[in-house]
This record gives sequence, structure tokens and C-alpha cells, in this order.
Amino acid sequence: MRLIFNMKALISLTILLLNFSLNAQEQNASFRIYGHAMADMGYNFNQIHPDWTDVVRPSQLPSYDGQYNPDGNVFYGVRQTRLGVESIVPNDLGDLKIIFEFELFGTGVDAGQTTFRLRHAYGELGQFGAGQYWSPFMDIDVFPNTIEYWGPTGMVFFRNIQFRWMPIKGDTRLTFALERPGASADGGVYQQNGYWDEVHGRFPLPDFSAEYRQAFNWGYLELATMLRYIEWDDLNDNDNIDLTDSAMGWGLNLSSNVHFTKSTVGRFQVMYGEAVQNYMNDGGIDIGIENNPDDPSMPIKGAAQPVLGIVAFIDHRWNEQFSSSAGFSMLDIDHANAQAPDSYAQGQYALANLLYYPVKNVMAGVELQYGKRKNFSDGFTSDIVKVQFSFKYSFSSK
Repeated sequence: MRLIFNMKALISLTILLLNFSLNAQEQNASFRIYGHAMADMGYNFNQIHPDWTDVVRPSQLPSYDGQYNPDGNVFYGVRQTRLGVESIVPNDLGDLKIIFEFELFGTGVDAGQTTFRLRHAYGELGQFGAGQYWSPFMDIDVFPNTIEYWGPTGMVFFRNIQFRWMPIKGDTRLTFALERPGASADGGVYQQNGYWDEVHGRFPLPDFSAEYRQAFNWGYLELATMLRYIEWDDLNDNDNIDLTDSAMGWGLNLSSNVHFTKSTVGRFQVMYGEAVQNYMNDGGIDIGIENNPDDPSMPIKGAAQPVLGIVAFIDHRWNEQFSSSAGFSMLDIDHANAQAPDSYAQGQYALANLLYYPVKNVMAGVELQYGKRKNFSDGFTSDIVKVQFSFKYSFSSK
């Protein structure tokens, strides 16, 4: 039923966009439709959660021996297939830009499925924009030229609903945004004792993000920041414990592209913050649990958990037909002392590939991938080695 509904919505949207494109011709506007069909296949030498067999997500690796299927599984999929439309209409207030884009990679309640998933639904007029788009806290240009879908585990990566102001646009840019808030937490070692049954989180303020990028002849340097406020209320009035509290989350993200030569680009990022894990590509829990024995009315409390993210990749173009990417990424969470021993605490991610472009808009590639998970305090680690083959057929018409 979901697929039928989505197909009807897609047909209706296509008709509206075609009508818009016809009208746009009278306004000196531009309309572009773009996307790609992509097929992935490969082999997992180790275990991973069955919903994530076609990606490398360290948080989804086993947290104890034998948690998932036996080692050695083949995977196939077309979930990276994508379709998007973009229009630009000039007017007296500046260009009106609209982008709508979706893919087939299910996440959340649709994890593991091939189904429609919204990527962007965003519009901007002059200096102002609103909708679902890349958060200013992230830098999409850090993402390397790989065929693995999920990407570097330590990268800030989040498409969020937002209202943004862009007083400086172009290669050098400045952006401020108010974003939809959200965070994650769990009960740590007290998950089963009932402490948290009546504790509910809330977000009285939007997240605030900002970025400034300075362009140079060798590339650019960008600094982004995030500031957020998180509250949780204890609604249980039948005991002598009150766990109501709040926390501030913050983060600083320094990123860069460095053009070492015309054919070689370095992509780098270092991010550090507290309670900004949901903005990370594979981030874990924002609010952890901390013992507080000196206060009988609040024997445990929530704590903003520090997180470090690192990305370092090199993209190299060998010639017109071949390119490669190789690099490493890491995410490290400094857990509060009452988190469960098997909590996801560190993820490592590395890969290298060779991509072949036989003709325009066609790509075939092979990639060797590695991921590693480290638990908080029980000493358990798990890793995965994968080989992936992908075929991508792109199109764009304006």
C-alpha cells in the first residue's frame, strides 16, 4: 500500500512539475531533472545487522559474539537509485530556487527496505531559505568519491528541516539557521529498573547552527557551529526521586578541501562537541546516564556526552576514465559512567576503490571496505571487511 501511495504522489508531483516547467519558459526560468540508476552487489566477510548488509555502519556491527547471521553473506540492491528536480526563477527579490529529491534507501521504520525516502524538499528566495536540506553544521563537500552509501562514520551528516539566512553566498559564504531539534537517550545500566518510565524529553527551542566558508585558490576552509538546548521532565509523582533536568549541546566543526594538484583533492574534517551525536553520520546517544550518589533526590542524572569525529580522504583522478578514493574516519564517544557496558563507543571506517568511467554518465567500480566497532567498557570489539561492486547510470536534462 505504501508503494502504491508513493507512486500516486510521484505521478501527481510529476504532472505539477511539468506544468511548472511549461510556465517557466515564459519567465526566463530554468528547470532541471536529474538522477541516476545504481546497482550494488558485494560480499560481507563478517557479520552486520541484517537491515544494513549493503553499507558500513560500525554502530550496526555485533555488540557481542554471534549476535547476527554467520559470517559470509552476499548482498544485492538498487537502493542508491535517485531522482531529483530543481527550478530557478529570477525575480525582483533574487532567484527563487526550489529543489525536490528522493532516493530508494529506506531508513528508520523502513530500514532495510527499497522504498521512497525524501532527501531534499527545499526552497530559497534571495538570502532566505526554508525546508529540508543540508544542515549548515555539516559540510557535504567532505564526502569522498566512494560507492559505499553510508559514508564516513565520523562525518557530520544531517539533512534537517530549517529556516536559514545566507547574508553571504558563493564560494565564500556565511549561513545562519534555526533547525528542527531532536536528540536520543537511553537508560544506561538502569534501563530496566523503572527510573525512566515516566521521563519524557522535550525541545523548547530550535537548534541554532552557523557556518562560515573562506575560499582560497587552493580550496577552502570552513568553520561551523551548533548550539542546542534539551530538557527532560520526570512525570512520576509517586516517589521521592525527581529526574527532571536539562543540558546544553554544542559543537565545532572544522573542515576543508585541499587541491594538492589538478587531479588530487584532500577532504578533511575534525568535529568536537557534546550532545550533537544525532548530527553525526553514525553517532550514537546524545544524552547518557551518570551516577549522582551525593543527591538522594536525583541519584542518577542525564549528561551531555562528548563526541569526536575525524575524516581524512584523498580523491585522485588518474585520467579521464579512472579515479580512486582512499581514506579513514573515526567517531569516538566519551560515555557517561552509567552507560551500559555494551554501548557503542567508537567506530572506525576505511576504504579504497577504483572507479571506471567508460563513457559519459556511466560508472563501474570496485571498493574494499572496513569497519570496526568498540563497546564502552566490556572490552568487546567487532569488525567487518566487505568488497562491493557498483554500476551507476546518471542523467541530467535542463
